[in-house]
Amino acid sequence: MVGDLHTHSRKSDGSMYAADIVAYAKRVRLDYLALTDHDTMAGVPLAQEAGKELGVCIIPGVEISTKDYQRGLPVHMLCYFPKDTETLRKELDKTLLSRAETKKQMIEKIRKIYPVTWEYIERFSRESESIYESHIMQALADHGYTNTVIGSLKDDLISKGGSCYVPNDYPDTREVLRLIHDVGGLAVVAHPGQFHSIPLCAELAEKKQIVGIEYAHPRNTEEVRASIQSICAKYGLIMTGGSDFHGQFAKSPHPLGSFLTQEPAIQKLIGLSKKPT
Repeated sequence: MVGDLHTHSRKSDGSMYAADIVAYAKRVRLDYLALTDHDTMAGVPLAQEAGKELGVCIIPGVEISTKDYQRGLPVHMLCYFPKDTETLRKELDKTLLSRAETKKQMIEKIRKIYPVTWEYIERFSRESESIYESHIMQALADHGYTNTVIGSLKDDLISKGGSCYVPNDYPDTREVLRLIHDVGGLAVVAHPGQFHSIPLCAELAEKKQIVGIEYAHPRNTEEVRASIQSICAKYGLIMTGGSDFHGQFAKSPHPLGSFLTQEPAIQKLIGLSKKPT
């Protein structure tokens, strides 16, 4: 039995509805699925409803955007099985509002170059809990300036270093870890290969602030995976895996289930979730 524990729906920056992702999981014979939208759990009840109907076990989760200010690097933290979801939601809403404000600033810059409006971009973000780069690019594609959401125009315009890029303001990684612990969740460092997070993983593992590290992920090189194995073996952490599924809004094709978490790791997560906090 296996699962994909890193997926995104239309509630953040994915292209598929939560229920459709669950149906997809059923078709590719996944036993477990975690919906981990960016900074929101709004899609989890939808996934759970579909999971009950289709026989796919849904692990509640969220991918939290943070920054390691000591190292000056972004860090994504996966939180699984949070118990106090209302407290978590209130804190994550601050990030969603901050992201929306950042995107407004980006859009103001874009409007000086292209004849798009905030209202038109909102057509693509109505089902999401905030505004994302993919929504902006959909609007530009609709206006005929590109034929792809991911590509050179996005890189030149709104990716880091782009002419209209405005950085997001994210909470400190260690404060977010305290939040995850306070709400009874399980913290797993996401794709350490993407943001050079291995030194942080070792630090957090030693301090017993995380329960696992995402091992199977498209952004983790062989060298990174070896480091993850070493850290997890030393500190008894769980190695998780997920495709980071975004549907058509991915930088490169990664179908659901292309990176997996194995049954023993899933059972360890489930077991830890049942322990009193």
